[in-house]
Amino acid sequence: MTTLIAPARQSLLWANLVCALSMIIWAAGLPAADLVIPIIPPFALTALRCGLAGLVLLAVWAAFEGITPIRRADWGKGIAVGSLGIGLAAVCLVVGQAYTDPVTVGIITASMPLIGMGLEVALDGRRITRPLIIGMALSLVGGMVALAHGKFTLDLGLGALATFGSCLFYTWGSRATVTAFPALTDLGRTTITICGGAIAAAVAAVLAQATGFSPAVDWSLMGLREWGALAVFSLLSLALMQVLWIISVARIGIGASSLHMNAVPFYVMAIFFLMGGAWSNLQLGGAALVVLGVMIAQGFIGGKRA
Repeated sequence: MTTLIAPARQSLLWANLVCALSMIIWAAGLPAADLVIPIIPPFALTALRCGLAGLVLLAVWAAFEGITPIRRADWGKGIAVGSLGIGLAAVCLVVGQAYTDPVTVGIITASMPLIGMGLEVALDGRRITRPLIIGMALSLVGGMVALAHGKFTLDLGLGALATFGSCLFYTWGSRATVTAFPALTDLGRTTITICGGAIAAAVAAVLAQATGFSPAVDWSLMGLREWGALAVFSLLSLALMQVLWIISVARIGIGASSLHMNAVPFYVMAIFFLMGGAWSNLQLGGAALVVLGVMIAQGFIGGKRA
């Protein structure tokens, strides 16, 4: 363990704020997702979402860094990492949302810190310490408390399995995005993997429709509201969110970043509250436990980083 000095503490605080912002942006995209998921099948939706996000990020990458880093990037590796960590994870998430209820999705997503810490222990040699265990426990409990405001049931089936697969692939892919492209900036890393995921998702969507595995999209059902929702789901909840997420993963690790995921139910509730919904003090308490867990695990409380 290392004692945090002021500059390190400030850097950690900044990275955690960026991570929290990425979760807020992701949560803001969930209501938009509910508008397009019933209309566009999972494979086609993933291809559209990743494609729109990838095109915008590619343009931004070229504008900020020029064409040279784009040409020199390892696109083969980008497709490999993106197809699993972005494409397959996104398909699994859409399937999970389509075949189970939001509470089940939230409960299973709460396991992401365990997956993230497990990867760091197995692949990075991270030690399991008492602050780390306490921080993870508080984050998990906080996530469950934040979900306990309504119907608390766990629907184990295809949707649950798909949701867990999404967490597993996305956690691995987030770490691989940082470790597999050390020469790229955070913007470049994010762009190459999202574009890779878009390519893989497009191939999967074409094959799924050609073989009859996935129905064709009824574009007549897509109105202005639905296209706007798709833009939010793609450009904010994927493109912008993923850039901020990778910035935080590169600085505090996938394990610590994953702890923030369990505050998402509170962010969703707060967003619906701003739209006229009800406020839940129970979810606020759950989010507070998540924040406390993040602070203990990273040494903001106790002065030692796990």
